[in-house]
Amino acid sequence: MNSMDQQVIIQLSLWLKAGKQCWLCTIISTFGSSPRPVGSLLACNEDGQYCGSLSGGCVEDDLRESILKGELAKDKPERISYGVTAEDVLKLGLPCGGQLEVIIEPLNKAHTEIYQTLAESLANRTLITRVVDLNSGTAHIQHAAQSSILMVTEESMQHSYGPSFQLLLIGAVQVAYYLTEMAQGLDYEVAICDPRPELIETFPKQDIELSSAMPDDWLRSKNIDQQTAIVALCHDPRIDDMALMEALQLDAFYIGAMGSAKTTEKRKERLQMLDIPLDKIEKLHAPVGLDIGSKTPPEIALSILSELTMLRAKTRNLSRD
Repeated sequence: MNSMDQQVIIQLSLWLKAGKQCWLCTIISTFGSSPRPVGSLLACNEDGQYCGSLSGGCVEDDLRESILKGELAKDKPERISYGVTAEDVLKLGLPCGGQLEVIIEPLNKAHTEIYQTLAESLANRTLITRVVDLNSGTAHIQHAAQSSILMVTEESMQHSYGPSFQLLLIGAVQVAYYLTEMAQGLDYEVAICDPRPELIETFPKQDIELSSAMPDDWLRSKNIDQQTAIVALCHDPRIDDMALMEALQLDAFYIGAMGSAKTTEKRKERLQMLDIPLDKIEKLHAPVGLDIGSKTPPEIALSILSELTMLRAKTRNLSRD
């Protein structure tokens, strides 16, 4: 679940707690060019306030106007399609051939507990599934063992919500600055650890988690899961190796280390000498990132995020299959 949709759930829980009449809109299918994927969320309330996005365009305005006029989802969930007619395309500015199908659910204060629990579960990086009866509008949540694609029938909708992706960086170096800037734009929660306090104190971005703890201790303190990427950037074996010894034992979907091919071979030899099993060492992505001929810090950051994006896309495609 990306940070935008996670914010929708958090904001929705706050509106419901305040007694606001709300509506939750979920994209359940797309065809052709679609700015937002299936499962994307938009919430709005009786005051016309909204959070999230379905199209990045006029769909949101048209939908909110229809809801607030009482034309949609007055007392039970309702489906609506956009982009089916040429009039829609011209009116709403959808990409050529793009179509969306959306379910709109009316919610009130009686739903507060469900959405507070959902928001808390996401904050604790817990995977959870919301099941909605599309005839009555009643819903319940249940813990999920693994993420699954959104499933919709005539009678029900099941939607899994998981933690947002997090990027844990070892080393408050220049590449980390560019990685942070780019990764936040791709919905990663970024945190940096460097045991050199002077680098942490002078790091250009102070709006993220920064720690001068020892990297192995820091990683042990984090909730690491399959939504986590860990990248060592220090070029200092005393720091990087300490982090990697811990990281390679964890369940992160990506573990990488910056350095040349020669540096990587030496690093793997050291890790073997430190009794790290070979199958664990093989999890290491090094040299880190896609080979795009990167040399400068922003280019290296781009290559790393390109590899992460590629791996995430492969995972999404496998889950759909």
